[in-house]
Amino acid sequence: MNQADSDIIRAYLSENFTMSSVEDADVVVINSCGVIDFTERKIIRRILELKNAGKRVVLAGCLTRISKQALELADSAISPDNLEKVVDAVRSAFDGGVHFLEWSNADKSCLQKLRNEGAIAIVSISEGCLGHCSFCATKFARGKLRSFSLSGILQEVENAVKLGFREIQLTSQDTGCYGLDKGDFMLPKLLEEISLIDGDFRVRVGMMNPQHARAQLDRLLNAFGSEKIYKFLHIPVQSGDNKVLEDMRRDHTVEDFLEVVDAFRNNFEITLATDIIVGFPTETEESFWKTYDLVQEVKPDIVNITRFSKRKGTPAEKLKEIPGWIVKERSRKLTELCVRIGLENNRKFLGREVKVLVTSPGKRFMLARTDSYRAVITTGELGEFKMVRIGSCRHNYLLDEKLHRYACAQTV
Repeated sequence: MNQADSDIIRAYLSENFTMSSVEDADVVVINSCGVIDFTERKIIRRILELKNAGKRVVLAGCLTRISKQALELADSAISPDNLEKVVDAVRSAFDGGVHFLEWSNADKSCLQKLRNEGAIAIVSISEGCLGHCSFCATKFARGKLRSFSLSGILQEVENAVKLGFREIQLTSQDTGCYGLDKGDFMLPKLLEEISLIDGDFRVRVGMMNPQHARAQLDRLLNAFGSEKIYKFLHIPVQSGDNKVLEDMRRDHTVEDFLEVVDAFRNNFEITLATDIIVGFPTETEESFWKTYDLVQEVKPDIVNITRFSKRKGTPAEKLKEIPGWIVKERSRKLTELCVRIGLENNRKFLGREVKVLVTSPGKRFMLARTDSYRAVITTGELGEFKMVRIGSCRHNYLLDEKLHRYACAQTV
């Protein structure tokens, strides 16, 4: 989501200023994230480094409304819903500064974008969320759900495809609740309309919460039937214990998560991604092992493991934290399990021929995606569709047979 916001910021800046490297810049814009405490501290250190180097700093992103310290250090600031005011923020950074933090209903689908070159275009479909998670500070920064216009999003996708982008990443805090602030679930309709756009491209649907996916499950399955939609499901469970989920105020159960996963797997060969918070204050030893057992049962392909981070102003801030060494050990055990599962899942593709889309360059070769968004290391041109045979794998990617042979020859 922040990358999509950066595309907007870059568009307005490039029309009014000369863009340069950080070293040569007079003003540096930092588009910040405030999900966990570690990130906040890292960004504050970066602001101090830049200020000590004589730079003016404009702070954008979530920390403008979450971190008083970061806000006070910056010369100017713009909140996530005031991106089009970045030019004024930069100019005022030399003259006392200004903070554009008032709430607005800007429809980002209608704002200018200047994307980096490549095959991927990121498209935001909404701002804010309908959740009230006890651990999350992001809502302080982005507020309640505000869905962008269907027509605006469709026009943005169409324009991106015409410019040559081949992978469209739909993003928001929760793609599953898109449209609910306007009266109904609109994600399936959005996907169906995008699928009608001319061109050979793929769409990756970003994270959706289990309760919203479950509420529109049949419609989602129909929409995902399009060949243009990656068979990729990012659905965060966060814990395998319903009591912990209740304490987290997640508004879903483990059973909701399982129902959605089973339905997608019964209809498609999917890549499943989920998120887990380890060490939430009310997570007992038994709770942790319930999460461990759930992962072992479901065997997700991608697991984003985050150690609990206390965020100021959230209900969970008042809870007594679990000792750090316990959280670290639980995280280690879960990570080891996920690596084993990832390798087991990927080994099923050895010897198979799959169609991939080459999406981004790596250090030596190219990253491509299968129709289920599984990562494949191969060769080729950005935006190219090609057939590859899988020769080997790691827990987090597949390797083109030709490159596998090349690697084996290099080690002989």
